Amino acid sequence: MILEDLYYGSLRPNERMKPNDPESRRINQRIIDSLEMLKERLPKEDFDQVEELLELHSESCSLHSELSFIQGYKIGALMMIEVFGGEKESNLEGIN
Repeated sequence: MILEDLYYGSLRPNERMKPNDPESRRINQRIIDSLEMLKERLPKEDFDQVEELLELHSESCSLHSELSFIQGYKIGALMMIEVFGGEKESNLEGIN
């Protein structure tokens, strides 16, 4: 039940995503292949820098996803207020 998941803190949409899109799998495989190639060609110190850069990029993407999720949730809530409240004008600018 979604309310129980919310209460117990187990509602994690980002962890439930399992991309089964062939394009997504193809891109992920290309990333893995490229990393393996770099690992073989670069000195360890240089490859460690590449891994650190990828980790920072991953953190940046996670933060962006979190903010996008929050913004989308707020827009959805405003839509519900408008639908059930009969509000005539949109108030999207006040959701930041």
